[in-house]
Amino acid sequence: MEEIPPNLEIIRRVAAELAPAVVRTPLLRCAELEIGLSPGTRLWGKCEFLQKTGTFKARGALASVAALAPAERAGGLTAVSAGNHAIATSYAASVFGTTAKVVMPENAYPCRIEACRRHGGEVILAADVHEAFAIAEAIRRDEGRQFIHPFEGPGVAAGTGTLGLELCEQQPDLDAIVVAVGGGGLLGGVANAVKQVDPRIEIIGVEPEGADSMHRSLAQGAPASIDAVSTIADSLGAPYALPYSFKLCRDNVDRWCRVDDDSLKAAMRELFQRQRIAVEPACAATTAAALGPLRRHLAGKNVALLFCGSNIDWKTFRSLVNAGAAATAGAGTNP
Repeated sequence: MEEIPPNLEIIRRVAAELAPAVVRTPLLRCAELEIGLSPGTRLWGKCEFLQKTGTFKARGALASVAALAPAERAGGLTAVSAGNHAIATSYAASVFGTTAKVVMPENAYPCRIEACRRHGGEVILAADVHEAFAIAEAIRRDEGRQFIHPFEGPGVAAGTGTLGLELCEQQPDLDAIVVAVGGGGLLGGVANAVKQVDPRIEIIGVEPEGADSMHRSLAQGAPASIDAVSTIADSLGAPYALPYSFKLCRDNVDRWCRVDDDSLKAAMRELFQRQRIAVEPACAATTAAALGPLRRHLAGKNVALLFCGSNIDWKTFRSLVNAGAAATAGAGTNP
């Protein structure tokens, strides 16, 4: 039987349940980013990089763990992630008084591995994402731990839906919300909530060119996979789409665009120079889209850019931003 998307009553209940463990992140006017855009264009940044664990992922992980039976939680958790979801699952385990054993690719940022351990998670490193999922499945089977999915299912959608609810409460007269997409858990949950609050608001999904599984899924009308992930936005590097989040995105997202790595680097630089915030590549995707392929479409509109997270070390950030200096004058910031 097909699972029904969470309605506003469920999302509001989840928001109340999670309130002690999450931050109601600020929505800030990004006036410096508006310079050079069409008159009347107003940009707002939903600063989810200030969330517990540094990304929106805490919402979905907490909601998913909250939905488990007490006996299931007591058996512990496991997860697969390049970092952000692993951190969130480790944090959720600490909140609910259980343990987490998370599997991460060996090339994950050291700062993310350390963040998992700081929240009490046990980290296992794998050669690649495919091996990581195999290891996590063995842990689930052999140890009886609950697998907390990074982007699929009603728990994730309800958790990320609380973010959409917040946005509508903080700025009721939005014309559009721009959201980055990897597996679709964030975009699907936000879009599902926002469309129930105000169907008039346009929801726009942004994907990196090197990890466009959702674009391919929409083109073929069913969840699809990609052969390899090739983007600096590793947090958006889902190798495939899955039915639940795919359906939420298909049914509720109005417009789509893609951005390349040069645009992401340029957007990281713009965010730091203009707004004085340092973010990871995935977090810069919405800015790259607003200053690039969506520039004309968003002209004169009141727009929220979802800043999804910022778990990145200074050395990596500086390297990417310096590499993006040449791209600043390119397609990422020009009409």
